[in-house]
Amino acid sequence: MEETVDEAKPVRRRNRRGEGGKLREEIIAAAVELLDEHGDERAITLRSVARRIGIAAPSIYPHFPDQPAIMLAVVRLEFDRLVKVLREAAESGGDDPRQRLFAVCHAYLDLARSHPERYRTMFGGLWVPDLGESSVTAENLSSLGDESLGLMARVLGECVEAGQATSTDLAADAVALWLGLHGLAHQRAVTSAFPWPDDIAERIIGALAHLKDE
Repeated sequence: MEETVDEAKPVRRRNRRGEGGKLREEIIAAAVELLDEHGDERAITLRSVARRIGIAAPSIYPHFPDQPAIMLAVVRLEFDRLVKVLREAAESGGDDPRQRLFAVCHAYLDLARSHPERYRTMFGGLWVPDLGESSVTAENLSSLGDESLGLMARVLGECVEAGQATSTDLAADAVALWLGLHGLAHQRAVTSAFPWPDDIAERIIGALAHLKDE
């Protein structure tokens, strides 16, 4: 894929001493903007990011050694956003564990639908860094999503404690529930014309969370 030439941006004002963290944040924000605009991780290069914020490409190196490192920062940012959204959903569900679980699951699906490019990048997409050729390591990737998955397991556990679900393996069932939600999110994105049943999400959540009938 040829790199898309962005409209020239004004030269960025140089950070004052001690403001290096600000440039790092601007680099990540520019990468997210490019991803949203182009819908393709390959549009994010050192040159395209540098043009977007009005700096020379070598100015990126003190903050990110290569493009995969920028992408990892984008993915981490979006996982942090996911955790925040899921926490807010859990808090909005009130005192009923079952409703909290549904709120969390629907918030997950809503985020995937509202930011499809970011979601696709978080869970694979075209961004599969070469662990031998980039600064990204297996350790960098292994914990991505742990916090959001843990939150899902916690709200499922609350359903079990309330006698609303029959799960006997919260860790495994939380993974199964996430896979079900991920599959639905993916299929909605690639087969938008399919006549999905109105309650398909509720069916998936209820079955994979082992919820009892109300």
